[in-house]
Amino acid sequence: MKVRECFLLVKNLVIGRARNISDERLYDNTTLIALLAWVGLGADGLSSSCYGPESAFLALGAHTYLSLFVALASILTIVVICASYSQIIEAFPSGGGGYLVASKLLSPTVGVVSGCALIGDYVLTIAISVASGSDALFSMLPVAWVHYKLLISLWGVIFLTLLNLRGVKESVMLWVPIFALFVASHAFAIIYALSAHIGDMPDIARGVTTDVQTATSQLGIWGVLLVILRAYSLGAGTYTGIEAVSNGLNVLREPRVRTGKRTMIYMGTSLAVVVGGLLLAYLLYHVKHEEGKTLNAVLFEQMTLTWPSPVAHAFIYTALASSAVLLFIAAQTGFFGGPRVLANMAVDRWMPTRFATLSDRLVTQNGVIMMGVAALAVVFFTRSSVDTIVVLYSINVFITFTLSQLGMVRHWWLDRAREPKWKRKLCINGFGLLLTGGILISLCVVKFFDGGWITLFATGLLIAIAFWVKSHYRQTQVQLQRLNELVAAATIDEAKPAGPVHVPACQNGARTAVFLVNGFNGLGLHTLLAVIRMFPRVYQNFVFVQVGVLDAGNFKGAAEVENLREHSQREVERFVSYMRQRGFYAEAVAGLGTDIVDEAAQLCEGVAARFPNCTFFAGQLVFKDDSLLTRWLHNHTVFELQRRLYQFGRPMLILPIQV
Repeated sequence: MKVRECFLLVKNLVIGRARNISDERLYDNTTLIALLAWVGLGADGLSSSCYGPESAFLALGAHTYLSLFVALASILTIVVICASYSQIIEAFPSGGGGYLVASKLLSPTVGVVSGCALIGDYVLTIAISVASGSDALFSMLPVAWVHYKLLISLWGVIFLTLLNLRGVKESVMLWVPIFALFVASHAFAIIYALSAHIGDMPDIARGVTTDVQTATSQLGIWGVLLVILRAYSLGAGTYTGIEAVSNGLNVLREPRVRTGKRTMIYMGTSLAVVVGGLLLAYLLYHVKHEEGKTLNAVLFEQMTLTWPSPVAHAFIYTALASSAVLLFIAAQTGFFGGPRVLANMAVDRWMPTRFATLSDRLVTQNGVIMMGVAALAVVFFTRSSVDTIVVLYSINVFITFTLSQLGMVRHWWLDRAREPKWKRKLCINGFGLLLTGGILISLCVVKFFDGGWITLFATGLLIAIAFWVKSHYRQTQVQLQRLNELVAAATIDEAKPAGPVHVPACQNGARTAVFLVNGFNGLGLHTLLAVIRMFPRVYQNFVFVQVGVLDAGNFKGAAEVENLREHSQREVERFVSYMRQRGFYAEAVAGLGTDIVDEAAQLCEGVAARFPNCTFFAGQLVFKDDSLLTRWLHNHTVFELQRRLYQFGRPMLILPIQV
C-alpha cells in the first residue's frame, strides 16, 4: 500500500487530483470558451507563420512579386476551409470532424482512411511544432549550444504530454499570455510595415506587372502557374489545424455549435491576416534568406533599423521568443485532436477500446500518451530536423479535408429536398472540394519522391491495423452471440407474471455471493448460473455490483452522464429481479466512474462492510486463439480488481467463460 500511496502522491502532484464527476461545475471546469479554444486550437495555424509563408516566399526564387498571388490564394483557401468546416460543425454538433463526416456521409471504410490520416497528421503536428520551436529557440542562443537541440525537443514533447494529461483547460491557460504576446507583436509588425510603405503601393503594382511579364517570357504562362502552385503547395502547412475545432467540439462550452463557429471566425481571421500580412511585408522590405535566420527574424531586423537600439532589440526578441514558444503551443492541436480521433474510432471498434477510456482527470489518457510516444519517435529519428519533418507534413490533413468536403457535397445533394439553402451550401463545400483536392494532388506530386511516400506508407499501415482490429472485434461479437442466448431466455422469464414467490429477508451475517457484472448479458448470467451450480444452497444472499464507465463515447454533457447512471441502475436491477423470482434475497449496487477498478473496489468495500461473510465473483471471457496482442484489445480489469481485493483480505473467484 505504501508503494501505491507514493504513486498516487506523485500522480496528484504531476497530473492533478481526480475530478469529481458529480460536481455541478464539472463542465465549466473542463470545457473552453471560444477565446480559450482559439488559443488551444488556433496556435497550430498561427505558428505556421514561422515557416509556411517563408517556405512559399523562398520557393518563388527571384520572382518575389508573385507572392501577392500566393497570399491571395492562401487567404481564399483559409476562408473557404473555415466556411466549409463551419457547415460541418452545424451538421455534426456532437463533434467527430473529418472522421465522423466521412464515416456517416460516405462509408465507414472511407471514414477509417480519414481518421488514420488525421492521426498521422496530428503526430506530425506535434513533431514539427516542437522541432520548429527548438530551432527558433536556438537561433537566439550561442551556436555552441546547438547540439542540445534534440534533447530539448524530446523533453519538450514529454513536458507537453504530461501537461495534457492534466486536462484540456489546464494545458491552455498556461499559454494565454504567450499567445496574446505573439498576436500583439505580429499584428503590430504587419500594421507598421503597411503604414511605413503606404506610399510604395504604386511601385508594388508596377513590380507585380513587370515580374509577371518577365516570368512569362522566361517560363511561359504554364510555367508561371506551376511556380505559383509549387510555392502555394509548400506553404500548405498554414492550413493545418483548421479542422481541429470540428474534431474537438466536445471540449467547447455550450452551446457548442455557436462556440465552435465563433472559434472558427477567430482562427480564420487571425490566420488570414498574419499569413497575407507577412507575405506582403516580405515583399515591402525585399527580405532575402540569411543563413541561420528565419525570414521573420530578417524582417523584424530590417523593420527596426531606424528604431532606438534598446527598443529594436526588445521588440525583436519579444517577437521571436513569443514565436518560439507559440511553436511549442501549436503542438496542443495534436494533443487535442489526435486522442479524440482515436477515441471516436475506438468507440466504433476500429481502434482498441482502451483509447476511448477516460482518466480520473477526464482526459483520454491512453490517446495522449500514444500521441506523445509517436511524436517522440518522429523527433528522435529525424533528429528534430524541420526540413525532414516538413516533407512528411501536410499531405494527411488534405486527405481528410478532401474527404470531408466530398462527404458534405454528397450530403447537401441528397438533402436538397429538405434544405432550402442547399445550393449555397453545396457551392461552398464543392469549391472547397476542388481546392483541397487540387492541393492534395499537388502535395503528393511535389513531396512524394522527397519523402512524402513515407507518410502515405505509414498511413496505409495504420489503416491496415484498423481493419485488423475491426475484424477481431467483429469475430468476437459473433462468438459472444452464443452467450447471449441466455439473455433471451431470462427476458422471457422476466415477462412472465410473477407468482406468489417467497423472498427471504436479508441476513447480513449469512453467506453472500457478490457478483461483478457489466450489464444484463450472457457473461453475467453464465457466471451467476455457474456459481449456483458449483455451490448449490451455499449462499443465502446475492448482491450484484455494476460500475457505469464514463468514457469518450458518453462523456458529452450532463444529460449523457445521468443517462449512463440510470442505464447502469436498470441493468443491475434486472439481476435482482431474476433472482427474487427464484426465491433468493438479492440487491443491487451501482456506481459511476472513469476508473472501473477504483470505483468497483470502493463499492466492494461497502458491500463487504455490510456482508462480512461474502465472496466476490466475476467472469472472464477466454478465447480459443488467445495471444498477447488479442489480450491487449480486451478488458482484463477483473484481474487487477482481484489483486486489489486480495490486499484487503477479500476473497474473489474469477470464472473462465470460454467462447
